[in-house]
Amino acid sequence: EFKRIYDSVEADKEVLPGPWEEKLTPLQKLCFIRAMRIDCLKAALITFISKQIGQKFVEPPTFDISKSFADSVNTTPLIFILSPGTDPVSDVIAFADKLGMLKRFESISLGQGQ
Repeated sequence: EFKRIYDSVEADKEVLPGPWEEKLTPLQKLCFIRAMRIDCLKAALITFISKQIGQKFVEPPTFDISKSFADSVNTTPLIFILSPGTDPVSDVIAFADKLGMLKRFESISLGQGQ
């Protein structure tokens, strides 16, 4: 019966066999997914968090360069720590242009291995 869950593409969305669906708490189901299919744990955690404390805790906030700039000071540079798939360069360049600072704008990339 558990082979169906093990073979499923989205194991975290499968109903547990027999009485286990009703017996296990949501946290226990996470532990089960962790033990059975660790590759589905991230999706299961996102579902768990959104159901337990709310969707806003799993959605990243939108980036607002003007708020970040307002919180900075002239002796401290803005440093962006990026995750895969993010690229704020166009937003930063547009903001520098809006402030009339495009000529003074300097971008330094500290990529992997640098």
